[in-house]
Amino acid sequence: MAQPYSPPCQDSQIRAEPCPEAAGRLPSSRVQTRGLAACILASSMAFIDGSALTVALPALKEDFAGNVVAVQWVLNGYILALASLTMVGGSLVDTHGRARMLIWGCIGFALASVACALAPGAISLIAARVAQGAAAALVTPASLALIGELFAKSERSKAIGVWAAASALTTAGGPLLGGWLVETFSWRAVFWINLPIAGLAIALLATLPASNVRTPKQFDIPGSLLLAFGLFVFAIAMSVISPMEGGEGGSALEFGWIATTMLFAAALTFFIGFWIWERKTDHPLLPGYVFRSRAFTGLNLATVAIYAGLSVMFFLMPFELIERRDMTPVQSGLVFLPFTLCVGFLSRTFGGLSDQIGLRPMLIAGATIAAIGFALFAIGQGAPAWRSLIMPMTISGIGFALVVAPLTAGVMGSVDETDEGLASGINNTASRVAQMFGVALAALFAATSTGYVIGLWLAALMSAVGAATIALTFRPTSSAAKPTI
Repeated sequence: MAQPYSPPCQDSQIRAEPCPEAAGRLPSSRVQTRGLAACILASSMAFIDGSALTVALPALKEDFAGNVVAVQWVLNGYILALASLTMVGGSLVDTHGRARMLIWGCIGFALASVACALAPGAISLIAARVAQGAAAALVTPASLALIGELFAKSERSKAIGVWAAASALTTAGGPLLGGWLVETFSWRAVFWINLPIAGLAIALLATLPASNVRTPKQFDIPGSLLLAFGLFVFAIAMSVISPMEGGEGGSALEFGWIATTMLFAAALTFFIGFWIWERKTDHPLLPGYVFRSRAFTGLNLATVAIYAGLSVMFFLMPFELIERRDMTPVQSGLVFLPFTLCVGFLSRTFGGLSDQIGLRPMLIAGATIAAIGFALFAIGQGAPAWRSLIMPMTISGIGFALVVAPLTAGVMGSVDETDEGLASGINNTASRVAQMFGVALAALFAATSTGYVIGLWLAALMSAVGAATIALTFRPTSSAAKPTI
């Protein structure tokens, strides 16, 4: 989705990289600085693009003649490609080199952004967004892995802190920048901002010395295809039951319940095929043994529930602000600021607090507080902005600030150290799937008069389900054990 936050476990992907100092290939501080700057710029493209696009959704809907499904697919096309190809991108990065693949990812993201900005219609924009997501599937793992390649384990916390702070600032500024661009120019301007960022990142990467670090892998192509097709068909099935053309027809009732049911059945068939294949192959995309950990499975299920609820809120909110409250895009961008600032600048503080009081109470409290924030949005519709928007947005932001760092620590602590990279990839994929599911659910309600209230209550319920799942499944004292392969 258009997301003003970074997925969980990203910093753990950095920590999971082998230490370059141990291998005798620690680069100079100048190379480290240039590399870190390039990684920050590359990551910022996706953060700014996602958060800036949030406030452009009503303008997209207006350009697409009120077609909610087209707007939904502008978001889901990106998420679908990213969720399906992130592990493919990670394998390419390990095999062909971090910096090289990051350059190609930045080039691809820039070219796809140009295609988005110049798209003559909805179909071409959706296709360009799919290409953008495919490029992001290279940029994300490559930038994180490159930071791990450049810094020794003793220096990574500082590097991660700089990267996280820069990400928080760019993410927080995205809605404001996007609002100004939409208001001053059009939604197309949101995509043009990626070009100078990509150009600067590529220029910095080109100055880095060539690296011979490679970790060849035998990639699970059949598993990747089965998962990608399953997600794709599921997304189509969800979209055809969403109201289209401003809620006037085009739903599953018109499309046909039989055809819609067949789509869901086809998606389920792909997922079952994926599960069967993963149990048989010697090189699975998702090794089944990690899910024998009750804590790991529970945390990933909670991730899906919590982040799906958040996606519902961020899909519905721009329509409430701009279409129903007559706010300008810049004003709507300001409404999102409390959330992004809370998550960006409180997450690490709360992460330190979790070391003192434990991960489980922090996770349960965070998901519960987020649910309260979502419920306050629904209860306060039509009330003054401070009570119905600013206060719930701040409460939701505090809730997610409580969740982010403990969730990362919990996921990484529920598997062996050798599986931390795999665990972070799985959890990030779970958050992407949750975004796609949340957008699809939100689109069911976006065009109806009561959709905002219903959707926000649903978001609150999903976040509460996430809290309950953590309470039932996560016991940190026993989470470190993993069955022997």
